[in-house]
Amino acid sequence: MTSMDTDELSVVLPSSTTSGLSLSLHPLPILNISEHLTRLKLQTKCNLPFVLGALLGTQNGREVDIVNTFELALEEGRDDLVDHGFLVQRRDQYKQVFPSLEFIGWYTVAPAPTARHIALHDQFTGYCSTPLLLLLQPSSSTPASSDITGQALPFKAYEPSVEIRDKKTRSVFIEATYKVETGEAERIAVDWTAKGGGGSTSLESHLQAQRAAVKMLHERILVLVQYVTNVIAGQVPKDHTTLRSLSALISSLPASENKGFREEFNIEYEDVQLTAFLSALTKSTNCLVDKHLVMNGVSRDERTMGPGPRRRMGRPAGLPGDWAMHS
Repeated sequence: MTSMDTDELSVVLPSSTTSGLSLSLHPLPILNISEHLTRLKLQTKCNLPFVLGALLGTQNGREVDIVNTFELALEEGRDDLVDHGFLVQRRDQYKQVFPSLEFIGWYTVAPAPTARHIALHDQFTGYCSTPLLLLLQPSSSTPASSDITGQALPFKAYEPSVEIRDKKTRSVFIEATYKVETGEAERIAVDWTAKGGGGSTSLESHLQAQRAAVKMLHERILVLVQYVTNVIAGQVPKDHTTLRSLSALISSLPASENKGFREEFNIEYEDVQLTAFLSALTKSTNCLVDKHLVMNGVSRDERTMGPGPRRRMGRPAGLPGDWAMHS
């Protein structure tokens, strides 16, 4: 960080000044910001890299919901100028997928807001009149509490304001309290992620059991191969009972390398593939025939009707019916 980060005059108003915002923070921004910080730590080999991103959410009066985030970039060679072209492009892309979400602020990682954050904050006022600042404080100690609606997370939210000091105005931040808002879908997703990505599902359990069985079988086969190798090399004495058991086991296995077996297997495999291909071809042909009949029926009706008002289908008025002709 630059010398701007060590400003003598705090840019945060004292705690006696309260914000009237009703702020709700959803789990997805928390996960995104934490992942962003962790990834940059590994890439830059720095304990506190500069992290910058945008906040997306909804605002209804003084009620604000922070729902999603995306990363931002700086201009090349500048550490204090936001790449606005990238910001607008990503914002528009998210707007196409999430039309209800608006740009409501930005996030970064730092122990506390500084003058550098004020300079960055002014660059976001063109996208939102009062952009919020969500600050992740990774080194802050949080009290051990099970109440996630309180300020137990290492996040702090700030609302921009203006302070008049010595007949001069300056931009400052007011700390705003927040609560973690979790919907039913988000609760399920967070629980799924915490359990390792669906480790509790029946399919995952079934696949894990199969993998463990195959791994155990492979290890035991390696033990048998090693035993036979040692017997052939004369390193261990022959155990005829064990060798007869191995011979019986091998004889009971299917002759997968036999020429006749391979030919029969290939014939059955080709028959199955051909049946599947014919089934798909028949289904596609039926669909084409149905569409062809529909299109021909519509075209025939249009030629029969011709221009002008359409009449009801049926026998023209005044012609005798079949019963009248036979009477």
